Amino acid sequence: MNRRTFMQAIGSAALSPLLPQSVFRRRRPSDPGWPTPARWARLKRQLNGNLLPVDFPLSACPRDFGGAACKDLFANVTNPYWLGDQPGLTENFGWVDAWMTRPSVQAMAATGAGDIAAAVNFARENDLRLVVKGGGHSYQGTSDAPDSLLVWTRPMNDITLHSDFVPQGCVGAAPYPAVTLGAGCVWADAYDAVTTRAGRYVQGGGCMTVGVAGLIQSGGFGSFSKHYGIAAASLLEAEVVTADGRIRTANACQNSDLFWALKGGGGGTFGVVSSVTLHVRPLPEFFDYAILTVRASSDDAYRRLLREFVAFYRERLFNDHWGEEAHCSPSNLLTLSMVGQGLDPAQSRAAWQPLLNWLAQSPQAYTIESRPIIGAMAARDWWSRAENPSLVADPRPGAPHWHLWWRGDGGQAGLVLHAYESLWLPASLLADSEQPRLAEALFDASRHWEVELHFNKGLAGAPPAVVAAASDTATNPAVLAAFALAIIAGGEGPAYPGVAGHEPHLAQARKSRAAVQRSMNALRAIAPVGGSYVSESNFFESDWQHSFWGSNYPRLAAIKKKYDPEGLFFVHHGVGSENWSADGFTRLRN
Repeated sequence: MNRRTFMQAIGSAALSPLLPQSVFRRRRPSDPGWPTPARWARLKRQLNGNLLPVDFPLSACPRDFGGAACKDLFANVTNPYWLGDQPGLTENFGWVDAWMTRPSVQAMAATGAGDIAAAVNFARENDLRLVVKGGGHSYQGTSDAPDSLLVWTRPMNDITLHSDFVPQGCVGAAPYPAVTLGAGCVWADAYDAVTTRAGRYVQGGGCMTVGVAGLIQSGGFGSFSKHYGIAAASLLEAEVVTADGRIRTANACQNSDLFWALKGGGGGTFGVVSSVTLHVRPLPEFFDYAILTVRASSDDAYRRLLREFVAFYRERLFNDHWGEEAHCSPSNLLTLSMVGQGLDPAQSRAAWQPLLNWLAQSPQAYTIESRPIIGAMAARDWWSRAENPSLVADPRPGAPHWHLWWRGDGGQAGLVLHAYESLWLPASLLADSEQPRLAEALFDASRHWEVELHFNKGLAGAPPAVVAAASDTATNPAVLAAFALAIIAGGEGPAYPGVAGHEPHLAQARKSRAAVQRSMNALRAIAPVGGSYVSESNFFESDWQHSFWGSNYPRLAAIKKKYDPEGLFFVHHGVGSENWSADGFTRLRN
């Protein structure tokens, strides 16, 4: 048993008297040296009062299940904007056997980079665990930790549009149309400002309640990434507070190594991003959609359907027009929820007609569950509730009218995960000789669990300039040659850890996890070194450095050591986290 395994098994706190004096442990509230009330009060004055004890809404129910606070939780928990407004909660409530949402001790509600710098300095000087949260979306549980100081960037939601932006220090560089977004912005804010109001496009995430800064740092994919690329590749400049408390500007001309690391190297790892400036693009006239569910009458018919769809995708959809999802389920359903850009309504329908014709030839074998919905709409109206019935509005009085979410994303609010796996599938599997093997692997995987293919999360088929831009980010290079990201996941929700009668079902979760693993193993058999997307991945990934970043990891590790040599910023399976205990409190190696 190695030293790290031994420490984690017994508990770092119990071992403290036995460890060499060079081993460092962050302070908890019960430790000598935890900041006194007077020191917290000085920090609060320095922050103009923007320091608050963190309320934990889940704790209201065990105390008084029928009370107003518990009723308020149950009434609002499916609203992702309400969740984002609670510094003591996260979008998801946990992952069985991995983590459950827990509040920080204190939260600093940041209003600017100066506030962030004060909190960073306070945490460093007092040996505190520091956590950063914007949107609060983290399947890995990286945006919360007990016994910590929270840097909460939600109040920082200023947006500035630029017609001619030149990154600082880039003398003579060509100007860009751009938008600067505060770290507290979510993508609904960005799309409303850039697209609905200004008639332009910014590459962001598909889920509208995800934080802008967090998505950029994870790499970031949106519905139209097959044409516009990953979100990180649109980053022109970032303002970031590093572990020494300095407010730095990072772009291609200054702090360029840090700039590269922020483009996909993982959120909460290299510093606290206070704002990002992103390249803004022309908006196409139309965004396209295709929604179709097909049921096969037998396993053999389903095999034929998967083979036909793989061939159809390769011939008709493997381009920069189409992205989003195909679901292959154990009940022999193929569910397609695809979106695209750049085609008018007639062109959109024409793209799908060959598949519809093929299905019509075998009415005994295939049933279309509901009328196909295929067409296009004005791109400027895509994120407008008045024009798009697939959007749900924040129902709270006074909520911004653009605070919307996709109906299909609502299930993430209060979700407790059982399992989550992802794998990039290389485009070589679309070759004529490989298509039967791919289709059979999808069939085998679907016998255990539902398989999702996210075509917009692989850049094979994208324009060469898009692939080149992504290659200059920290994202795993496997994405460049992948036609899709396969995701296999399960969970339940809303589920409430610690609330009797509403807690996650542990036995079912472990059973589901085993089935998800068997399902993904069928795909790993044909893509053994595909790699995984850091934000949508297995909490228990063993070879996470290679899986998340591939050949980029050594460079990221060197940048981490340069800007955060003492490891102030810790997240689960973040760059440099192998040097710390699982909870980030005890350093295991220098």
